[in-house]
Order: sequence, then C-alpha cells, then structure tokens
Amino acid sequence: MAGPSQHAHWSSRWTFLLAAVGSAVGLGNIWKFPYEAGEGGGGAFVLIYLAFVFIVGLPVLIAELSMGRRGQLSPIGSMAKIAKEEGRSKLWGLVGWSGVVGGFIVISFYSVVGGWVLAYLLKAPMGFAGYDAALSTQTFGAFITDPVNPIVAHFGFLLITVLIVARGVQGGLEKAVTFLMPALFVLLIGLMLYSAITADFAAALNFLFNPDWGKLNVNTVLQALGLAFFSLSLALGSIMTYGSYLTKDMNIPRSAVTIAAADSGVALLAGLAIFPIVFAYGLNPGQSVGLVFTTLPIAFGQMPGGAIIGTLFFFLLTVAAVTSAISLLEPAVSYVEERTGIDRKKVSVYIAIAAFALGTLSAWGQPGNILGTVKVFGLDFMSLKDYITNNIMMPLGGMFIALFVGWFVSRKNMMDELAMEDGTFKLWYFLVRFVCPVAIGAVFVSIIYNTIIAS
Repeated sequence: MAGPSQHAHWSSRWTFLLAAVGSAVGLGNIWKFPYEAGEGGGGAFVLIYLAFVFIVGLPVLIAELSMGRRGQLSPIGSMAKIAKEEGRSKLWGLVGWSGVVGGFIVISFYSVVGGWVLAYLLKAPMGFAGYDAALSTQTFGAFITDPVNPIVAHFGFLLITVLIVARGVQGGLEKAVTFLMPALFVLLIGLMLYSAITADFAAALNFLFNPDWGKLNVNTVLQALGLAFFSLSLALGSIMTYGSYLTKDMNIPRSAVTIAAADSGVALLAGLAIFPIVFAYGLNPGQSVGLVFTTLPIAFGQMPGGAIIGTLFFFLLTVAAVTSAISLLEPAVSYVEERTGIDRKKVSVYIAIAAFALGTLSAWGQPGNILGTVKVFGLDFMSLKDYITNNIMMPLGGMFIALFVGWFVSRKNMMDELAMEDGTFKLWYFLVRFVCPVAIGAVFVSIIYNTIIAS
C-alpha cells in the first residue's frame, strides 16, 4: 500500500533546509565536536575536519538526497526501486535496510542521552552552586546509576519525539523545526556572545583557529574524517528519507551546501560558546560525556547568573537532540507505513515502544546500574550500539551509497537529477566515485585495525 513518502512533500525549500539542518545538527555538534577538537589539539583538527566536511561529506550528502528524491520512498524502497530501474541487483536495497536499522539502533540509545539532557534541563534552574569535580561527578553518577530516573527521562524524551513524528511531514516535522531551529541558532549565538563578554574568548579563538600541525597524526586525521561524516547524519536513513519529500524543483546541490555550511557553523559556534567557559575556569577541554554533565556544571556553579546560563545551555542541547531524534525515528516510520498502510500515529507509537525497550538496556547498562556488569565483546550496551552504528554501519553505508551512485547509476541520470553545471558536476562525480569511497574505506579499515589487530 502506498505510504506517505510517495505523497508528502516539504511545503518549501526553507522548511526542508530547517529539517535537514536539524537532522545533521544534534548532540554531536554541541558536545562531540568540542571534545574531539580538544582531544585532537584544536586548530589543526578543526581545519582538517572542515575540509573533510566539504570534500567527503558534502558529495555523499548530495548523493543521498538525490536517491531519496528520485525514489520517493523510504530508503529501503528507494534503493530497491532505483536499482531495478538501473538494471542492477536488488541486493542494493540492503543499503537502505542498513540506514533504517542503523537509525533505529541509534535512536534507542540517543534517546537515553537525550533523557539525561532533559533531566539536567529540569535541574539547571536550581543552579549548580557549590559544585566541584567530586560533587559534579557524584551527582551525575548517582543519576545514571538510579534504576528509575534515567528510564523516566528516556521515556519523556521519546514521548516528545513521537508526538512530533506522529503528526507527519507538514503537520509535525515542519512545525517543529520551524520553531526549534531558529530557537537553537538564537540560543547558540546568545551563549557565544555571553562567553565572548564574560569568559576567556581569546583563548578559545587561539585554540580553535591557531593550528599546531605538530599535534596531528594519522589517528587524529582519521578521527576528523569520521566526525565530518557523523556530523552530517549520513547513512542512517534520515537524509535519504528527507530527500524523498523533496519536489523536483528544489535544487539539491545548493541545498546540500547550505546544510553542510550550517552544520559546520553550529559546531564552530558551539566551540566558541563552550571553550571560553572551559578555559576561564581552568577546566579540561578534552572530556567526552563529562564535558556536558560534569565539567560545565562546575563552571555554571561559579559564574554570575549560572542558573540562567546553565538552563539556556541545556535547553539548547534539548532542542538539538530533539531535531536529530525525529529524523532518526522517521525512516523506520516511513518504511512501515509505506509497506503496511497502518496509520502513521500507530506506527510511530509502535516503533517508539520498540526503541524504548531496546534503549532501556542502554539506560540500565551504565556502570553501577542493574545491567552495569553485563558486557558484550567487552562493551556495555550503549557503547556496543554506538560502536556498531558509528564504526561499522555508517562508514559501510556511506561507502556503498557513494559506490552505487558513482558506479552503478548512469551518469546521464545523475546529471538529469542534479541539474548541475558541467564543471561542477564533473568535480562532484570525481569526488563521489573515487575520493569518497577511498576516504571512508580508510576510516573503516583504521577502525577495524585499531579494534582487532592493534588491541
């Protein structure tokens, strides 16, 4: 039975851009980019990351959007349909399956972290007065090891997500991003200006934009490439699904450039908002989850108006998390509705319930919680799901998308779909055929080597 991806379309290019940027911009841009930049040494890492966003990420982004629009179905349906039209093996539909399944796995643990953010959003108005390293670490540890509170927060975050997705493209997704994305940019710019005025902005600028090439090595370069790919939300079904709601008159290459630029801009703004506070209070810029949940609360507890700034910061994180979460849930909802004809509201609830159940393993799998001692291949449930999606499914999915578009879809059909100028098309075609598969393959091989051989 026909599903929504054959009929629903974005009402305008503006709403599509807001939704696609919202899909790309998530928790990773606000906290993953700053701490990976911190670990990678700052300026040199940032420049390499930005180069990879536009050399590798952008061509694959264009490829995904084009496959979605041409197929006008879920990623599974679009890949199978286009493969058939091109006279290729139906096994290419597995690339769509990888995206949909990968997105579902990610939302199952992403919503757990989103729940942590939601919990801290409720905690922030009370302030973090008296927080030092010990108290902040103890507070966060007590929360994630509690058997009930993380589950409640996980449920609350998924409830917000499903209420948006259940309303469809124009009734849910568009209305949500039309409010949430401008709010995100206003909050982020406001926090950056606050940091520029009250904290050590000069140190942050020097850290982010003064490259020390001596700090680069093969691992940090590959890490920058992986982050560039991850930050654009590629190969998780989200971008291809959003592309299926595009009309033929929307310019994909121009839109993709806007999405990539906005995504990178948010990451840089996040760094300029966070690092001045980190440096002003002598904190460590290279922490991961701890940067948000244990390090920054110490600063919020010491600064004037810290309760207000902390609340705005966690509201910003909540907005970023929700805009990504709806894009992760959407591909699975689109596919099930497309195949079964079941009402979207029911499908959204069913899939959210399944994601909640799977996510409960991640919430209870934290050290000290009910399943904290359970390990699979030496990893807790959240780390395992993150490893499978981030290190295996996303690189392989992105590589196969590039290979399919570059080598198995006719050049003429791609030219007709993208309507690029000849010189621009030749550059994109070269990148998607040769550069992207090799670069993504290098990341994948490096990950496997470091995991299996080096360890």
